[in-house]
Amino acid sequence: MKVLVVGSGGREHAIVWKLSQSKKVDKIFCAPGNAGIAQLAECVNIKATDIEALADFAQDKAIDFTVVGMDDPLMLGIVDVFQERGLKIFGPTKNAAIIEGSKSFSKNLMKKYNIPTANYEVFDDSKDALEYLKSQSFPIVVKADGLALGKGVLICNNYEEAKEAVIDIMENKKFGDAGNKVVIEEFLVGQEVSVLSFCDGDTIVPMVSAQDHKRALDNDQGLNTGGMGTFSPSRIYTQEIQNYCMEKIFKPTLEAMKKEGRPFTGILFFGLMVTENGVKVLEYNARFGDPEAQVVLPRLKGDLLEILEACVDKRLHEIKVEWEDNAAVCVVLASGGYPLSYDTGFPIFGLDNLHENNMIVFHAGTAKKDDQIVTNGGRVLGVTGIAKTLDEAIRTAYQGVEKIRFENMHYRKDIGIK
Repeated sequence: MKVLVVGSGGREHAIVWKLSQSKKVDKIFCAPGNAGIAQLAECVNIKATDIEALADFAQDKAIDFTVVGMDDPLMLGIVDVFQERGLKIFGPTKNAAIIEGSKSFSKNLMKKYNIPTANYEVFDDSKDALEYLKSQSFPIVVKADGLALGKGVLICNNYEEAKEAVIDIMENKKFGDAGNKVVIEEFLVGQEVSVLSFCDGDTIVPMVSAQDHKRALDNDQGLNTGGMGTFSPSRIYTQEIQNYCMEKIFKPTLEAMKKEGRPFTGILFFGLMVTENGVKVLEYNARFGDPEAQVVLPRLKGDLLEILEACVDKRLHEIKVEWEDNAAVCVVLASGGYPLSYDTGFPIFGLDNLHENNMIVFHAGTAKKDDQIVTNGGRVLGVTGIAKTLDEAIRTAYQGVEKIRFENMHYRKDIGIK
């Protein structure tokens, strides 16, 4: 089979890496890909958001199966366009991808179907939002309604911070049209857990748990980022919690989407908060997380393509999805200054030093220049260590980190220690 993967980050590298192990795959293309992906797939210079060009390419090359890694093309309706052309593609349709594309939609869905989440209000007028904040207790969370590269969620400790957040998002358009509405919700105290799941519209199969580190600096300090590292499994996600989530969150969400006429096929990502008052949903994503994919996919037994095909063919219930009894930790190496301004184009040294079976380097923001791999983004690499226990996996990942260097390299030193 010929497979096309859409995207260019660490998540897409992990997807390509896992698909490359399938006996069914003869050739992988990735659009646009990166320097690491290019070692496993043929990279195609088409933007992930240029849906018509991607569909043309898939037809011209007789692509058998397409996997969408990124959120933007899903929100733009890439799945609908491919399906209209008779092309097989994995991911939710545009009307189902709204579960990530609009926070107000997802919050209202949870309220309607009694899925546990934080109390909230939605505003499309900044004056109303500011007036509402005057009567609230703090800290409080202000969220841009639309997609904001994982940076549109702001935790505000007092009224002044919340006011600044609302003005930045709604009036100054810090996140563009994503800030036409804001969701203001109560601040939940607890530990976050990420659970990704395979869905075929009727059946949902959760993956192993993971935990992300969003803040740029150690001890969860600094600005919010797209993710500075992650680990799997979570130390707190017990079988009891998993059973509760299956009955009260996972199945009800899939059922709710079906009842709304938006059946969900693809990867449904649950961002959860484990609080004293039970587990609550923080957010949904409509695709693999990044960097969660870099710790979850290495733990997956068997053939990823077979699972994804079963989802598209609505026969996920026939597939047995199994996981390794181990742990994985991914440490993100970022450009100095990320998530604000940063320079790129610096040569990356040490990648040839990593040959261990229990260590994988996933490329996120890299490019090739004069036969040298250089930095080409805010998050540059994800170094994943795999071991029997979490503590061993942490050590393995950081042993890999020590072998790599590039100018202004920045990473957290406490990934996995939550």
